[in-house]
Amino acid sequence: MTSYTCLWEFIVEPEQVDEFERHYGPAGSWVRLFRQAPGFIRTILLRDSSDPRRFVTIDHWEGREAYLNFRSNFSRQYADLDQRCEKLTVRETLIGEFSEPTV
Repeated sequence: MTSYTCLWEFIVEPEQVDEFERHYGPAGSWVRLFRQAPGFIRTILLRDSSDPRRFVTIDHWEGREAYLNFRSNFSRQYADLDQRCEKLTVRETLIGEFSEPTV
């Protein structure tokens, strides 16, 4: 099985940094939602050392199929949480979805 990783970049509203970290951190709303799905491994939240409003999330899944099943089975909950968190950011960008190469 090949692991699957999604990377997102966020530019956070200055007054929303603490709230953003609560929602996107390892015990936040997003991780609680992801944990309901089989195949979720973990989320890492990184903060840019030169720009305190720039964050990257790294979501690890057991494989692409697990991630796609999550997106299908939890689409309503995902959309609801995404809408609630929209006010926290200036910009949200999918950096990419990656699989580990089989060597």
